[in-house]
Amino acid sequence: MQQAFYELADYLASRLQGDEVFLASFAGEESDFVRINHAQVRQAGSVQQRYMAVDLVRGQRHVKAVVTLSGEGNEDRKRVDAMLDDLRRQLPHVPEDPYLLYATDVRSTRRCGENKLPPRGQAVDEILKTGKGKDLVGLYTQGGIFAGFANSLGQRNWFSSHSFNWDFSIYHEKDKAVKSMYAGFAWDPDEFERKMCSVAEQLAILTRPARTISPGQYRVYLAPAALEDITGTLSWGGFSMKAHRTKTTSLLKMIAAGATLSPMVTIRENTKEGIAPDFQAAGYVKPDEVVLIEKGQYKDCLVSPRSAKEYGVVPNGASQAESPESLDVAAGDVPTAEVLDRLDTGLYINQLHYLNYSDRPGCRMTGMTRFATFWVENGHIVAPVNVMRFDETAYRVLGENLLGLTRERDFIPSASSYGQRSTGSTRLPGALVKGFNFTL
Repeated sequence: MQQAFYELADYLASRLQGDEVFLASFAGEESDFVRINHAQVRQAGSVQQRYMAVDLVRGQRHVKAVVTLSGEGNEDRKRVDAMLDDLRRQLPHVPEDPYLLYATDVRSTRRCGENKLPPRGQAVDEILKTGKGKDLVGLYTQGGIFAGFANSLGQRNWFSSHSFNWDFSIYHEKDKAVKSMYAGFAWDPDEFERKMCSVAEQLAILTRPARTISPGQYRVYLAPAALEDITGTLSWGGFSMKAHRTKTTSLLKMIAAGATLSPMVTIRENTKEGIAPDFQAAGYVKPDEVVLIEKGQYKDCLVSPRSAKEYGVVPNGASQAESPESLDVAAGDVPTAEVLDRLDTGLYINQLHYLNYSDRPGCRMTGMTRFATFWVENGHIVAPVNVMRFDETAYRVLGENLLGLTRERDFIPSASSYGQRSTGSTRLPGALVKGFNFTL
């Protein structure tokens, strides 16, 4: 794919006229998908797709289009020709863009992950064997993801990654289920078995009579997947330069009133250890990391080229959305094995859902518990808990009420495959929190 994309970029460069400039992005994948329900394969298929997006620039005017590629050279050159002719016709009729900014310092890179994926069917065979007799539902995905950038200035960037993702739930009855995920780059049967055994242990607890807990404030343990739901909501503009300058960020109190989080909290965009490309659509190469929150203090924003031009700052490789793609929350010092003892009495929360802001300027979120949430007494799980609604601020959960973060962290790649497989990921610990507020 890399060579074919570069050849198309060279061909596109040969067709430019006058002072035209192009910025081209490539997205492709070769993926296998297997959908499982009641521990049986219900749907299986493979996807191979390639797309090329071209932004044609002349001065401060630019227009963009996306073309689907076939992988056959002559055919793809014809498609590029037609797209370029169409863009050229549109270009004189669009207004100048005062915030257009793209990389002119040529920085070519290549980052290719090794393909250590299991043979087709191996992982699925193990999943079906382990799930036999259980109400197991999930989606298994594996394959290669590819991204590229090229411009008429001679810059060339390439990225590839080969990963798998088993996103699944095992149901006891109705809405009583345990949800989990096993993902990575090389299938480890021992790690897979450990994950499935952990789910089975929690599923056994779901057979006990469920408790309904009165509204109030409780000690809780937020497992990494639950904390990821909170940081994911926080990423809706929370770290965006545009949102900060327009005062629409949910972290407004940090930049306007000096509010802080706990000194235990450090959050960064960790491109080096993520699975997202280390470049973006305007040609800017991302730094290895951008520290967003350092020991509870606001540190930096994600800055796209457009925001950089508008506000007179330096871009740091962010996409136009200015949302983290490789979010990393630093580990704490609480051993995961001691979580229940340190929680003592309270709620063990595996996942949250339906999160939204109830007060964006105050960084207050509301949402519900989901799947396996348990009541813990004296360090022992005693019963599942019926669904509850919470309403909390990040300044309490990750600030004054944070008791500790776990030493071990989970790497959680996005399971999204809408349009194409996502390269987003988070790496984060679990969190012990006091006084977590439940309203219903």
